[in-house]
Amino acid sequence: MSEHCVNCLLPAAAPNSNLNAQRVCAACRDFEVLDLEQQEKDRLARETDLEAALASCRGQGEYDVLVNLSGGKDSCLLLHKLKREYGLNVLAFTTNMNIPDVAWDNIHRTVERLDVPHITYTPPTDFYKRLYGFLLKNQEQRGAVRTVCYVCAPLFEGYSLKLAVEKSIPLVVAGYSPGQPEPDRMVYEFSRRLLCQTDWTPPEVRDSGLFTDEELKLFWNPLRYAPGTRFPRYLAPFHAWRYSQAEAMKLVVELGLVSSSRNASPIHSNCPVNWLLMYSDLKHLGFNPYAPEFAQLIREGKANRLYWRLMTPVVNFMIRRRILLGRNVSKSLRWLGLKVDDLRITRKAPVDSLASPSACCAASCHGAQSVVQAAPGEVEAVHG
Repeated sequence: MSEHCVNCLLPAAAPNSNLNAQRVCAACRDFEVLDLEQQEKDRLARETDLEAALASCRGQGEYDVLVNLSGGKDSCLLLHKLKREYGLNVLAFTTNMNIPDVAWDNIHRTVERLDVPHITYTPPTDFYKRLYGFLLKNQEQRGAVRTVCYVCAPLFEGYSLKLAVEKSIPLVVAGYSPGQPEPDRMVYEFSRRLLCQTDWTPPEVRDSGLFTDEELKLFWNPLRYAPGTRFPRYLAPFHAWRYSQAEAMKLVVELGLVSSSRNASPIHSNCPVNWLLMYSDLKHLGFNPYAPEFAQLIREGKANRLYWRLMTPVVNFMIRRRILLGRNVSKSLRWLGLKVDDLRITRKAPVDSLASPSACCAASCHGAQSVVQAAPGEVEAVHG
């Protein structure tokens, strides 16, 4: 394994790592003096808001809440908590973009175990293949994950928002863990400005000339709706509840939602091209793009340091050599009709995240805390 922080395993190659002589990163050095009491107060404030939102969403629409179910441990656990612990009328929703077998097994097992209605949407495959190909050939300087996921995720989020509007569901939730996504995208909630007044179509995709108007309409755009349309809130409950990655992995197996600890591991991706994205970033950036996220969880005591100390070099080795699970790199290259040399960084990162939705992946205007939120359970009824 390359040089990394001795505390949180953040790679030295990661931006702003700034390892000192003791090989402790800047984030860990600063973490020692952070106001942990204030962090907990912020979390408790989010938890209070979440509890109010879950209480007030009942009976407002065809379902109380729409749960994005990707097949990962967190989305499976989230569905369980809302159905069994809160007794909500939930609708599970899955976007099927070539979901791998492990994720499908988790999805089917969870839906059957909880006996909840489940809708699957399969978007146009040709559109996605062209989209992935275009983005991988024209990556911004922060790499493939930042480029592709920050266009792809808003598509998935937009599909669930459209369904929620159609069925008058007041609340949409996702199983994002703390540190996921990055704070410039969302902290607990998408801002009302972003969700109710902003076209999410990425300028670089729109301006490429490679996609039809109908394909561009796949992106969320609240301005297409009639004035007075009521839009749901979009929350990440694990940003409000206390969270432990290890505990989540253990619980989903104990609850029978996932068949084994292997299927609960974050290593098994729910994204068909994620291995290729990691390969590209290891090649161009010199570190795994998910390392900063897991380093933050380790730093905050929400992930097991030993687990990632052992697994990170194994995963990176598989990706670089394209063996075992890393064979998905070659599989995705074939699926997209690309060669390794096609994976290129050609663009600088946008200076102003508000000017480029793709740069902030439907960012919450620099974090949900910086924007006035709707009251708990309230849905927006104006475009602005």
